[in-house]
Amino acid sequence: MSIQHALLTSLLEKPSTGYELANRFDRSMGYFWQATHQQIYRELGRMVTAGWLMAQDCPEADKRRKKTYQVLPAGREELRRWAAEPQDSGDQNQALLIKLRAEAVIGPLGLREEVLRLIKQHQALLETYRQIEQRDFSSASLTRAQRLQYVVLRRGIMIEESWLAWADELLPLIEA
Repeated sequence: MSIQHALLTSLLEKPSTGYELANRFDRSMGYFWQATHQQIYRELGRMVTAGWLMAQDCPEADKRRKKTYQVLPAGREELRRWAAEPQDSGDQNQALLIKLRAEAVIGPLGLREEVLRLIKQHQALLETYRQIEQRDFSSASLTRAQRLQYVVLRRGIMIEESWLAWADELLPLIEA
């Protein structure tokens, strides 16, 4: 996922200076998508150049030049385009979180099919974990090493069960 889409979403929530955006980002999307302040400033410049953002000088700026960034229609369209694409990379769960934040700001983005696709992936992985559990850990007498391996597998099972429970809560919201 591109940091640019997370920044577009954040700026649609509230136009901000780079400093304000970086601080807000740390306290919201930064919990599941990491970006340094330097990276954020660099991406803001690229997005201005791409025509996705407008940067206006702040009239109340002190000696330092402050700019307030806001999303232009081209940026909004880029976010819509990106949200419509299925994410096949390893960060698809983080991308989905950004897409849900974007949907909260700009309205329905048609995420239902992607969520259903991800549900199938998580169900398949959960089924694989349960098969491994049945095959390798059904014995009552497990060695210490096997018990440690089993708790690792149990963690994977819990993650998948939790994700699927979350998706059950999510589906009615995006289908409405």
